[in-house]
Amino acid sequence: MTEQSRATRQIQSIPIVGRRTFLKAGAAAALAAALPGALRAAEASTNSAPAASVQGTAEPSTNSVFKGDAKKLIWGNLLHLSFNMWCDWDNPAVRKDNTNYSPELRFDDKLWDELVPAMAEAGMNLLILDLGDAVQYESHPEIAIKDAWTTKRLKTELARLRKLGIEPIPKLNFSTTHNAWLGPYRHMVSSDKYYAVVRELIAEVCSLFDKPRFFHVGMDEESVGLQLSGGYQYILVRQGDLWWHDFLALVGEIEKHGVRAWIWSDFFEDHPEEFLKRMPKSVLQSFWYYSLDFSEKRGKTKIYRSIAENGYDEIPTGSNWYTGENFGRTVEYCSTALPPERLLGFLQTPWTPTLPRFRDHHLQAIAQVKAAREKLIGGTSVAAGKQGS
Repeated sequence: MTEQSRATRQIQSIPIVGRRTFLKAGAAAALAAALPGALRAAEASTNSAPAASVQGTAEPSTNSVFKGDAKKLIWGNLLHLSFNMWCDWDNPAVRKDNTNYSPELRFDDKLWDELVPAMAEAGMNLLILDLGDAVQYESHPEIAIKDAWTTKRLKTELARLRKLGIEPIPKLNFSTTHNAWLGPYRHMVSSDKYYAVVRELIAEVCSLFDKPRFFHVGMDEESVGLQLSGGYQYILVRQGDLWWHDFLALVGEIEKHGVRAWIWSDFFEDHPEEFLKRMPKSVLQSFWYYSLDFSEKRGKTKIYRSIAENGYDEIPTGSNWYTGENFGRTVEYCSTALPPERLLGFLQTPWTPTLPRFRDHHLQAIAQVKAAREKLIGGTSVAAGKQGS
């Protein structure tokens, strides 16, 4: 059997576990399906890994209290303007999950108008807006789908968010598993044309958002297995030095505009030593875990602490897709497990389109953030009072 045929057989046999599969399975270990060794690019770096812990220290005491100022934390939400972040065609097999590509905007203005003030009333102060192909970019209008927002409309909505005390943050996911929104440029990844388009989009979005504090670039779940299971027509994965080259190019372009890059921290789970060796400390991290077992014997939750304890700023991420209890559990665990100087806040991720049939799901997500925020603020205030008495 040739190496290529052996690798092909391995791909066909590996279990497929991604973010949305994890959300359905709950306790299943997300991203367990790493690519087989035969498909990994050789790591070219000759430098030894830094002396850093990838395991974290002992489990925090259940009597611990948050030592920071809960009112000053980021309490964020993720909403999708575009939902073309998964399958690259209108595949009937995945329509029930809304992960099919759509040439038309899947977004409801009335629901948006309800959610924005609800977030402000709940004390939320940051919103990641997943833009994708739902904006008529002046640099690349060919990307826009039907009914995409004009740049004028986008700037009007950003101004409204700011008036309500909500900081708007752009998101463009450049992972090849989540870049259906790039249209024809999805087929040109790592080419000169691709780099030019990415550079121009980043520059325009930074300008539209008036130099945002952060720019989320996704970069999660880039694997053959996930694209196969998602029914993609065009399957493409970067590995090894090429993945790092393209990722660091994104970071460089964003930092040119005085903005800080933000990513999902999935890469750490499968490649902790490489992550610690090559990931810039300037990049804001968001690891995600959406189930309920936060005991450190579970293993996955320790990643939150390992990232922060190795010097990275972090915004832990929860979701109400699988259970309404996850966000509160995430806040309870991370508020005491992470060094307060590394914990910038928390992010809620509903992972549903901004459409009327998901209204209750979105409102519940907001309510869960409000409850967790008020509980942490109350707990902090009580602890501070005891210390001062």
